[in-house]
Amino acid sequence: MAQMNMKEAIRDGMRVELNRDPNVLLFGEDVGNVGGVFRVTEGLQKEFGEERVFDTPLAESAIGGMAVGLGIQGFRPVAEIQFVGFIFEALDQILVQAARMRFRSGGRYNAPIVFRTPYGGGVKAAELHTDALEGLIAQTPGIKLVIPSNPYDAKGLMISAIRDNDPVFFMEHLNLYHAFRAEVPEGEYTVELGKANVVREGSDVTIIAYGMMVHTAVKAAEELEKTKGIKAEVIDLRTLVPLDIDTIIASVKKTNRAIVVQEAQKSAGMAAEIIAQINEKAILHLEAPVLRITPPDTIYPFAQIEDQWLPTPARIIDGVNKVLEF
Repeated sequence: MAQMNMKEAIRDGMRVELNRDPNVLLFGEDVGNVGGVFRVTEGLQKEFGEERVFDTPLAESAIGGMAVGLGIQGFRPVAEIQFVGFIFEALDQILVQAARMRFRSGGRYNAPIVFRTPYGGGVKAAELHTDALEGLIAQTPGIKLVIPSNPYDAKGLMISAIRDNDPVFFMEHLNLYHAFRAEVPEGEYTVELGKANVVREGSDVTIIAYGMMVHTAVKAAEELEKTKGIKAEVIDLRTLVPLDIDTIIASVKKTNRAIVVQEAQKSAGMAAEIIAQINEKAILHLEAPVLRITPPDTIYPFAQIEDQWLPTPARIIDGVNKVLEF
């Protein structure tokens, strides 16, 4: 076992696949010699050469289009979009071309592409660098959506994503790149796409989260048990598409109450979809409405006030109190 932060774990997952499969290619803005703006790909160009790890022009549409072209020719591109707010320039390539490739070709072509991008608040970054835009991806059939919360999952999910024959949108929270180190196996292993993880067992309420919000939820759960004896179960979704609704429903049937936490704005997000599916599949097991803990429906604020905008343990605790007192 090695101690890695999430940035190093993602890099190690890509290294494993570059070693294993000569068709794996890494490219994006400054990912080669510089190693990316956050140094996630640092050293990989030197190790594997400029033909397999290389820089592109500052043109997200070109990055996406090249990934699609390479994917249908048998390569497995890992294309980095430097910040999540820059994906708008490449949505046609990601959601219209890559996501529909298998369907529109009748199965003749695949698009085995990983689109990597950092996202997430709490780091005082500039506009468009931190928005949580997973809802744009989740509504489009044909593309998988992965958001890891820790180094172990990040490496295993990255390996699984590269090996998948369909496109995968892989979102990496800025605040988790260097947040902590954890034990990560050296070499090859996978974490299954579409399988959530119960990171904390509980019996009184289910808290569902992903990415950085998993850690916010765990802090809230620890405080609830310490101060009130409330045992909250915390589920890390890991993969949003496909959604592991079975794990969610099994937990709700046990606790009879649930809260969903997301970093994206309230309306039309993953939380709303999860609540709808809970209502469809387990409404008779609920003792209270399922609540959303989210930011408000506003544009992501300037850095000076983002801490007041993002969900906090205190807001989650308040939500838990509401469903328990309902």
